[in-house]
Amino acid sequence: MIKKLLNIQTKSVSFASLILAGSYFFSALLGLLRDRLLAGKFGAGNELDVYYTAFTIPDFIVLILIFGAISSAIVPIFTSYINKSKEEAWHYTSALLNVFLVFLIITCLFFIIFTPFFVSLIAPGFSESKKEMTVTLMRIMFLSPILLGTSNIISGILQVFHRFLATALAPLMYNLGIIIGIVFFTPKLGLTGLAWGVVLGGILHLSIQIPAILHSGFKYTPFKPGQKKLDIKHPGVIKTIKLMLPRSLGLGASQFNNITITAIASTLATGSVAIFNLANNLGSILVNAIAISLSTAIFPKMSLAYLREDKREFEKKFSSALRQILFLIIPISILLFILRAQIIRVVFGTGKFDWLDTRLTAACLGIFSVGLFAQGIIFILSKTFYAAHNTKIPAWISFIAVVFNISASIFFVKLLNASGTFFNFMQNILRLEGIHNISIVGLSLAYSITVIFQASLLLYFLYKKYKTFRIKEILGSVYKILLSSAIMVIFVLLVRQSLVNYNFIQLQTFFGVFMQLVISGTVGAFFYIITAYFFKSPELKTIKESFFNGKSKPN
Repeated sequence: MIKKLLNIQTKSVSFASLILAGSYFFSALLGLLRDRLLAGKFGAGNELDVYYTAFTIPDFIVLILIFGAISSAIVPIFTSYINKSKEEAWHYTSALLNVFLVFLIITCLFFIIFTPFFVSLIAPGFSESKKEMTVTLMRIMFLSPILLGTSNIISGILQVFHRFLATALAPLMYNLGIIIGIVFFTPKLGLTGLAWGVVLGGILHLSIQIPAILHSGFKYTPFKPGQKKLDIKHPGVIKTIKLMLPRSLGLGASQFNNITITAIASTLATGSVAIFNLANNLGSILVNAIAISLSTAIFPKMSLAYLREDKREFEKKFSSALRQILFLIIPISILLFILRAQIIRVVFGTGKFDWLDTRLTAACLGIFSVGLFAQGIIFILSKTFYAAHNTKIPAWISFIAVVFNISASIFFVKLLNASGTFFNFMQNILRLEGIHNISIVGLSLAYSITVIFQASLLLYFLYKKYKTFRIKEILGSVYKILLSSAIMVIFVLLVRQSLVNYNFIQLQTFFGVFMQLVISGTVGAFFYIITAYFFKSPELKTIKESFFNGKSKPN
């Protein structure tokens, strides 16, 4: 039964998106549980600062070396091979795995040796004891890029076969591993238990996908030192490296941006690294569940349409995905902003996570929510460029965005350190009265402005180069989305305040806050859907068809 489920193939983009979104939703729930356990156990203090900082460079390696290859190269290249010969396609896969495994092992060994040097660079504001603990955790975490590297190459291949269930379950298993680390490893091993939980997550991430790739017909040809040379000159491997380089540099720029933010946050108040990451993770969970699932499901179809020079189909897939992402993310972003305090209190308000942590994290979440729609469409815009075998434009735009974000981060942090007009404005609008150090808010503000700027550049250059827009169609959808959202806001604010004014709930209790969040959010979602139905939003019909007309078949 489990084997059949893991080998399900999807017939339609809508049903593939549904599978991915469903799996990402459950992964998101585990992600929320993970962050709640972390916040409750450690609070937004030294331990979580260390944990999130230790993640930065291992994540950097995974993203620039693996995610760059999958997003920009593996899917279209493997697609071209499999359309000609299965044998050649699997030969390419083995050669690619061997080259990347050897390179990842060498790279991780290098970073393990020089970890103290890199920790000093990325966390200049840490005390010596915090730096030492960060070094210990980071060295353990360098095992994860090797596991995740292998796993994500397999994910790219499975996407071509439309086996999205196995790939979608992988992030869920990754979060499960980290949770096991928090609950079972940390009591015995201390903070290092968190790092071993990350490694376990990598093992589970890989393990869940192995049956599906074997069932697809893959037979791995291992590299044996002294007996078999690395097939680095394989044409597919060379093409993969050439295609992934611009994308990897772009992702490298993005990760450098995260590293710089961590470095700046390490010089601010204790817990700033943790607060930024907790708030950012909460917003990103929603983006992942919607934007990544849609863009991942549609990417192979777009690649195939481009390969066949079917411009109409290429344009249709892009327009549909863009509108669905906006239809879902815009109202969610608004709800996040309006109900940010309730969300943070329900998700993180436990154990050592105190009221000061709650207020600052809620403020950061509110600012992140403003840029969530831009984060969402960046995924589909980038995928559209990659499907057209263009990785240079997104890479250059990433570099520009990084420079912009670093400059904006320094500017806003300095501005908030000075108790002037801007400080008072941010303190009042985010309800941070009485808190004198709100510099971490500057990093969130810079980040949101940057992603909006980046999305705007991608939109402009995509239209200029490919004319891949149905402008009237998209603008019509956005108009209906904004009107429906406006109606939603009115009812959410009315219900949220009425629950308190008429003493239906008590905000001093967890249950009261939880009910205010659930009731207000449910009412908002209800009126958004009803209004969208009244305006005949086409995205509502598409989503409905995903549930009731999506089909799959085991293979």
